[in-house]
Amino acid sequence: MVDSEGRGVQVKENIKFTPSLSEQRHKFVLDFVRKHKPQKVADLGCANCKLLWRLKYHESIEVLAGLDIDENILTRNIYRLHTGAGDYLDPRERPLTITLYHGSVVEKDPCLLGFDLITCIELIEHLEAKELSQFPEVIFGFFSPTTVIISTPNSEFNPLFSGKTLFRHPDHKFEWNRTQFQSWALDAARHYGYSVEFTGLGEPPPGAEAVGFCTQIGVFVKNIPNAVESLHNEKTIECTYTTVGTVIYPSLKEEKYLRKAVSNEVFSQILKLKRALLESLKMKKDRDSGDELEFVKLECDKSKNDPTEETPKPFCIGNVFYIPLERLFSFPKIKHLCGDLETLKMLIADEVRLSSDGSSVMINIVDEEDCDLSDNDWDDYSGEERNGGGSHGTCL
Repeated sequence: MVDSEGRGVQVKENIKFTPSLSEQRHKFVLDFVRKHKPQKVADLGCANCKLLWRLKYHESIEVLAGLDIDENILTRNIYRLHTGAGDYLDPRERPLTITLYHGSVVEKDPCLLGFDLITCIELIEHLEAKELSQFPEVIFGFFSPTTVIISTPNSEFNPLFSGKTLFRHPDHKFEWNRTQFQSWALDAARHYGYSVEFTGLGEPPPGAEAVGFCTQIGVFVKNIPNAVESLHNEKTIECTYTTVGTVIYPSLKEEKYLRKAVSNEVFSQILKLKRALLESLKMKKDRDSGDELEFVKLECDKSKNDPTEETPKPFCIGNVFYIPLERLFSFPKIKHLCGDLETLKMLIADEVRLSSDGSSVMINIVDEEDCDLSDNDWDDYSGEERNGGGSHGTCL
C-alpha cells in the first residue's frame, strides 16, 4: 500500500492491541478524570455502560449521565450501575447519582446542561450527514460543557487490517482521515469558543508509522471567557429524553451513613484495644511472675510519632474498660469522618455507653467468650478490691 505521503507501507495482518483498543479509550477518559477531577460527567452513546461503570468509582464525580439512542441496550445494561452491599458498608464521601437517558445526541435537553465533561467515544461516525451537521450546535453550543472528548476511527489505518470492508463497522456512516477530522474539529472549536488538542491511541506496527494512530482523539476545552454566548438561556426548552433509570449511591453526606461509618470505626478500634488488654492478661497469667504486672503496650501505642501518644490513655475500673473520646478521635480515620470531638460524641451517643461526664466510652471487659480469668487477675489489672473498698483506676 501507499500512505498519504506517498511512501510504501507494509500491510500487517491480524493486528491486535494489548490492552484492547476499547480498553485504551476508556483508560484515556479515566486518566483525564483522575487528573482533572470533574464533578459532572456525561457519556453520549454509552451503549453497554462499561465506561460509566468505571467512572462511578472516581470520588470526584457526583453526577454521571449516560445517553443512547438504543433504549433496549440501556435497559439490559443498567444492572452494571446498581448499588451493592459494599456501597453501604463503605459509603462514598461524596454523593453520586447516575441517570440513563434514552434519546438522540442531536436533540437538545436541559438535563445535560452544566456538565464539566462530556465524552463521545466512537460516536460521531454513526451519525447521518444531517445529524452530524447538528451535532456541534447541540454539544458545544447548547450543552456547552467545560470539556468534550471525541474519539473516532482514523481511516488511514484501515488498510493495515486484513479482511476489512470499507468501514470498520457496518453501522458507520463515514470514517475520516486525520486531515478531515482535524478540519472539522477546528471549525467547531473556533465557532463555539473552544480550543482543541489532538492525540490518539493504537500504535501502528513498525514500518507503518506514517498512518498515525488507529483511533484519533480530540480534546476540546472551553475558552474563558467564551468566544460565543452559550445557549443556556434555553433552559425553558422542553425535555426530549426519556429517563431509563436512576441510581443514587449512599454517601457520608447523609447523616445515617456517616453515623454508621463512624460507629463501625469506633467499634473496630475499641475491639483492638480490648484484645490487647486481654492478651496482656493472658501473658501475665502464663508467666505467673508474681505480684508485679508487666503491662503490654496497647496497639494504639506504637511509636513516639503516633498521634494517640499525647491523648489520655484507656483505663480500667473493675470490669469496666474506659476509652477516652480524645483517644478515639486521635485515630486518623475517625478524625477525618467527624471533624471535631463534639461531632464524634453526637454520632456515637446512641450506639455506645458513655461515662457520666461524657468523656469516655465504657465497655464491659469480660464476655462469656473471653478467656478464663480469675478474680485475682482482674484485681491486679484494675487496681481495685472487687469486694469493697475505694475504687481507683489503672491507666494503660
